[in-house]
Amino acid sequence: MVAAPPPGDYPTAVKLLFIADIVGQPGRRAVRELLPKLRKQHGVNVVVANGENAAGGSGITVNTAQEIFAAGVDIMTSGDHLWDQKEVTELLEHEPRFVRPLNYPAGTPGQGSAIFEGEGLRPVAILNLQGRTFMPPLDNPFPCARAAVERLRQQTNLIFVDFHAEATSEKVALARMLDGRVSAVIGTHTHVQTADEQIFPGGTAFLSDGGFTGPHESVIGREIEPVIQRFLTNMPQKFEVARGRVFLQGALVEMDDVTGRAVGITRISEPLPDNR
Repeated sequence: MVAAPPPGDYPTAVKLLFIADIVGQPGRRAVRELLPKLRKQHGVNVVVANGENAAGGSGITVNTAQEIFAAGVDIMTSGDHLWDQKEVTELLEHEPRFVRPLNYPAGTPGQGSAIFEGEGLRPVAILNLQGRTFMPPLDNPFPCARAAVERLRQQTNLIFVDFHAEATSEKVALARMLDGRVSAVIGTHTHVQTADEQIFPGGTAFLSDGGFTGPHESVIGREIEPVIQRFLTNMPQKFEVARGRVFLQGALVEMDDVTGRAVGITRISEPLPDNR
């Protein structure tokens, strides 16, 4: 357990806003236009966003990452679309605010966790993991998570986990395993926001999936008709990013500064004002 700070040195609660999978230019616009208001409205201390689909809906580039950081995101996570843009290697090697799934094999460029140190805040650790059920095979995230959390708890009790996974059971199981050891586990990848937000008995906040930030007049962010045609014919289609009904989705987690236990979790689903 990390020692408690002297009284008055830190806020009694830390508010972390997690922005779920940013999809393409509409998603980046939602972050740029809505994040300042959300920061002020909720008194947010740290912002984490999953950016793996930020560049045209597939992967991330240096420029799109810098746009998202400039909009107010502090740490960016990723997932199975990590390698869709070849220049991601530059981010992995040179951008300390960019995190990839921890459970890639040894020798993979980049880092699986990061520590955010904001002014007047105790350090906040962000850990990124990727599931294996119905996903590309990586190292087992369960023992990887245990080892990483024990390491991170030497620095802080405030630990946030983005678990990028398909199967709800895998997400719940990992969060239950980490209950009382991390502040929150929020799932990403499916682009469908779930309604199961809760705080487990040990004090870990959980949400199966944060949804996605981008156009919701779509099929999980893509234009509708090509996806339908793919299902009808099984023929290749070009899946362009859609544009209508743009939302910023995710969750707000409130964490006790001393213990790291979650004291609140609220789903976020904020539309662009003119619903472009």
